[in-house]
Amino acid sequence: MRNTEATRMLFELHSPGRRAALLPACDVPPTPVAALLPGDAVAESAPPLPELSEPDVIRHFINLSTRNMSVDTHFYPLGSCTMKYNPKRNERLASLPGLVDLHPQQPAEQCQGMLELLYEMQQMLGEIAGLPGVSLQPAAGAQGEFTALLVASAYFRSRGEQRTRVLFPASAHGTNPASAALAGFECVQLKGTAGGFVDLDELQAQLDDRTAVFMVTNPNTLGMFERDLPEIARRVHAAGGLVYIDGANMNAICGITRPGDFGGDMMHYNVHKTFTGPHGAGGPGSGPIAVRDFLAPFLPGPVVERTTGREGAAVYWLAQPEHSIGRVRSFFGNVGILVRGYCYLRTLGPQGVREMSENAVLNANYLLARLKDVLPVPQGDRCLHEFVASAQKLKETRGITAMDIAKRLLDFGFHAPTVYFPLVVPEALMIEPTETESRETLDAFSDAIHQIVAEAPESLQRAPFSTPVSRPDDVRAARQPVFQWTPT
Repeated sequence: MRNTEATRMLFELHSPGRRAALLPACDVPPTPVAALLPGDAVAESAPPLPELSEPDVIRHFINLSTRNMSVDTHFYPLGSCTMKYNPKRNERLASLPGLVDLHPQQPAEQCQGMLELLYEMQQMLGEIAGLPGVSLQPAAGAQGEFTALLVASAYFRSRGEQRTRVLFPASAHGTNPASAALAGFECVQLKGTAGGFVDLDELQAQLDDRTAVFMVTNPNTLGMFERDLPEIARRVHAAGGLVYIDGANMNAICGITRPGDFGGDMMHYNVHKTFTGPHGAGGPGSGPIAVRDFLAPFLPGPVVERTTGREGAAVYWLAQPEHSIGRVRSFFGNVGILVRGYCYLRTLGPQGVREMSENAVLNANYLLARLKDVLPVPQGDRCLHEFVASAQKLKETRGITAMDIAKRLLDFGFHAPTVYFPLVVPEALMIEPTETESRETLDAFSDAIHQIVAEAPESLQRAPFSTPVSRPDDVRAARQPVFQWTPT
């Protein structure tokens, strides 16, 4: 790392005695902190925090921000994550005082506008999914998965059934088995077909009275539509199980087809992936779930319900479903992100939502066609919203890996695609352009890939060249993290 102010840590900028503000001497007798707090609440010495002036702090973070990659600064073709541009209009609307200043503990009669908005959001998500029961409470997609599995568990308990297994294909997102295990289920991974689809014979061999849920992403992680899903659902239902649709790839099918119509019983949405909420960095998340009517009584609460008042006006209130699994998030959920999603849906309308998906599919197929000559796509010449290319031939013939391509892309001002996932494709590059990118951007990205694969392998293996850090030792960093700082 180059030793410049832009890359030095705050601890390295530390100067004893430096302050952001210098206050005059206290004009009243001071009281020691030890006299105000219990003895066990007072540390023996102050924490070793860096001492800095206000310009030190501001310049440090502004300089760091110029080194960040985000959808506001760069093309971000991160397959599986749907890094689409977040319209600033939605940010402004979500910041209106009448929305942002509400407190979750205010009485319902003082929050009728917000409750109406959230009720309509429930209705829209239920319509898009084809599943009428909706809870907006889960705070992220993975928590939505976990919540839906808790709903399934409560449903089976109410029927006196001991179902302990969750099945999922080998190409599933890693959160699927993680959520199932956390919910107390045994995880069973199924082998896929050579074409990347669910193997019906493999599925049938695993179905029995222990089967609780079959979890599947459709379109799947390889960017293809599981056309056998109605038959898959029929077999799972015949065994007494439920079908869970991972909604991570809804950006490809919104307004075109619905999980409830092709066999799903439960699903989650990723508001950041599908409806342009801010994405990543451990920041705000929202993972609403939608379920069939017979599962709705088990949803986490509260949910918003609507009744008619004395003069015929709608009245909105919070209710707890009859057999609710309880609360999975404080208060109502991440309302700020839900408001952004609501604004996005109301801006587009039904036809606009369909066009969103159609354009996402068009962009992905355009980019696939431009790249397949240098990065073959094992699953064929067509995809939905994303595709998985392979650098395996480049590695075998020239020693160029998926990681080499990903690192070199940074020098061209592009974030790398997802690499080495899914594991069923060797040297995988998982590419998702989304519908918010222009043809010019896609052409520039394609041109960069073609230039990169034509470069000398010895050079590529040292890339990137324009970043403060080139190739950190990721394994060593994970095994030997350095957390300690000693003041100078």
